[in-house]
Amino acid sequence: TIQEILARVGDKWSVLIVMKLADSPHRFNEVKREVTGISQRMLTHALRGLERDGLITRTVYDTVPPSVEYKLTELGMALKNPVVMLGTWVVENQHTILMAREAFDKRDAAKR
Repeated sequence: TIQEILARVGDKWSVLIVMKLADSPHRFNEVKREVTGISQRMLTHALRGLERDGLITRTVYDTVPPSVEYKLTELGMALKNPVVMLGTWVVENQHTILMAREAFDKRDAAKR
């Protein structure tokens, strides 16, 4: 359904992962290192969901130890621009949003 798809592509971890994979494929540990705050379990869950939805591919290389690489599919690349735009907007506006939250919280606390 539309809600399920929006939940996947709008999930904070999925957005950050797609942004990281937008320029080049990455190995699991590279993604984990670059997506600050994500646990190994949550990263695995998010990557599996993105793979299930056809947004990324997972390639296992026959090395010792085995290495796994994740890459955006054609469908994932179509999502790249909107996700990068959203991420850029957040970075550019986070200070203003944090100030608005602080002002709201002060007004809300004064009402109590």
